[in-house]
Amino acid sequence: MLRTLSIRDFVIVDAIELEFAPGFTVFTGETGAGKSILIDALALALGGRGDASVVREGASRTDITAEFASTAEADAWLEEHEFRSDEGGILLRRVIDNAGRSKAWINGVTATAAQLRELGEMMVDIHGQHAHQSLLKSDAQRAMLDSQAGLQDEARAVAAAYKSWRALARQLEEFEANARSVLLERERLEWQVGELEKLAPKPGEWTEVSNEHSRLAHAASLIEGAQEALDALSESETHPILSQLSALTLRLGKLADIDAGLKPVIEALEPARIQIQEAVYSLNDYLGRVELDPERLHEVEARMDALHSTARKFHVAPEDLPQEYESLSAQLRQLADATDLEALRAQEQKLRDAYLAAAAKLSTARSNAATALGQAVTAAMQDLSMAGGRFEVALNPCDPTVHGVEQVEFLVAAHAGTSPRPLAKVASGGELARISLAISVIASTATATPTLIFDEVDSGIGGGVAEVVGRLLKRLGQARQVLCVTHLPQVASQANQHFQVSKRSSGGRTVSSIDSLDSKARIEEIARMLGGIEITATTRKHARELLAS
Repeated sequence: MLRTLSIRDFVIVDAIELEFAPGFTVFTGETGAGKSILIDALALALGGRGDASVVREGASRTDITAEFASTAEADAWLEEHEFRSDEGGILLRRVIDNAGRSKAWINGVTATAAQLRELGEMMVDIHGQHAHQSLLKSDAQRAMLDSQAGLQDEARAVAAAYKSWRALARQLEEFEANARSVLLERERLEWQVGELEKLAPKPGEWTEVSNEHSRLAHAASLIEGAQEALDALSESETHPILSQLSALTLRLGKLADIDAGLKPVIEALEPARIQIQEAVYSLNDYLGRVELDPERLHEVEARMDALHSTARKFHVAPEDLPQEYESLSAQLRQLADATDLEALRAQEQKLRDAYLAAAAKLSTARSNAATALGQAVTAAMQDLSMAGGRFEVALNPCDPTVHGVEQVEFLVAAHAGTSPRPLAKVASGGELARISLAISVIASTATATPTLIFDEVDSGIGGGVAEVVGRLLKRLGQARQVLCVTHLPQVASQANQHFQVSKRSSGGRTVSSIDSLDSKARIEEIARMLGGIEITATTRKHARELLAS
């Protein structure tokens, strides 16, 4: 459940700190006071879309924090995504600056808006004030039925099966329409792959043959240079460097016995002598391995020429020939599979059968859910001044689509003795609002979401029906936390907690504020909702009666 909500510099809100209780909570106030702004702020903390326009004029940023009591499902999600807090609970924070940049945190750890949304869907379910308008659309009706019955996974499976089937079906259609061009492309790829198979380029081969060619082409120069170095260091008949350095070290060693000041010189020369000796060993080893090989040089030059000419033919660098071979081979395999017409037709039929099986499973589940939803809404209609009315969910067969093989249509008979007809054609504004509220409440009871928010879903309702709606929401609040923005005194009087939203002018700007009402203040607010600007003893009496009931 929602424990606290902190709002800073949001639209016309300066600073608000709210603490929430379990049960049924209402927000009331004059039109335009900012009641729905609170819902919008909470939606932003739950990962909703926001931009610089939500920042209060003159402020640098909007800052919204919402604290929730956690659930087992939310705890598992927090653990999986490493947002778990030792203190327990869930703290969501969203900041948007006046440049439109957004930041988000979950329990003090940086998060994305998508993560806020994913977690928020486990904590809060918001029913907007225009929900009844969306019920007139077939897509919204189907989504409502699937959501209420928990069929989202089955619907996603049908959509995935449909997309796989149709993608292959389009490929089959394209092949049948362009068979000749596909065959020509296959022949071209076969020739290219054959050329590269004969050449058989290996990864890294171009670098290896280039280095070997350079070494073989310059073998004479390499041998001559290495031998000259070896002669100068140790094999020259006239004072080789190593011999001179050894003699010099020996001579200085004797002199150091006379004057110890020469020992540092000897210590510096000895490593040089050792390094020169190591160089002599290395040169001897190198000369033992390097030899003139004209035949091998010719072979390497021929391989380099073959690699280079093929690379030019395929418009790639020589070192990229192995990757080009793999790429063309993959294209050929794919095209070979695609040009196997019978195999393609068999695969298309297999995917079609898989789709139809998934769609049939979804249809059966929808049929059961449609019956249950129709009965539940029909029962609710009797309490909402629609005695004798009937609600049905029709599943009309249609051609296969991404959503299945039927169209979902809500039908209603507003009065006894009339046949159910499409919702959009027979329901008045008030009837539609009542049916929408009944569906919203019934759908909410089918989920485990701990906090339910109704934003003026009772619009178009009044009189005794409004009192029934209030009792319906209060009953729902016994099992969940229910927050409701309302303009109906009959609904507000049923609440366990009551907030009044108002606006005032301060420093030339409009600011929204909110107060938690005690029993006396609630009488005044209910009386205002009953009688308008001027509150009389009669409206106060009526307000007391509503609260007492």
